[in-house]
Amino acid sequence: MSIKDNITKFNDLVAVALTDTVGTMWCAYAFAILALISLPDAIHAGLATTISWIAQTFLQLVLLSVIMVGQEVQARKTESRAQQDHDTILAEFAEIKAMHVELTSLHEDKAGCGYIQSEQ
Repeated sequence: MSIKDNITKFNDLVAVALTDTVGTMWCAYAFAILALISLPDAIHAGLATTISWIAQTFLQLVLLSVIMVGQEVQARKTESRAQQDHDTILAEFAEIKAMHVELTSLHEDKAGCGYIQSEQ
C-alpha cells in the first residue's frame, strides 16, 4: 500500500468513527447540556445575544446530531422497504417460474396427444 492509500484509509476510519459518535442521541443530549451551560450568560447579555446563542450555539450543536440520527433512521426504513420489495419480487419470480413450468408441461402433453403440432 502506498502512503496515500494509508492516509486515505486512516482518514476514512477517523471520519466513520466521528460520524458514529456524533450521530447519536446521546451526543445530542451532551451537546444540549453543553450549550445550556452558556444560556444564562446569553440571557443576561440581552435579546440579540440570546437570539444569536439560539441560532449559533444551541441549534447548530444539537440539530447536527439529531439530523444525523434522523438520517440513520430513514436509511434503516429505506433498507427495510428495499428488502421487503426484494423478497416480494423473488416470491413472484418463483411463482412465475412455476407457472411457466406448468404451462410448458401442459403444452408438451397436448403436443403428444396430437392437439398441437410441434415444429421439428
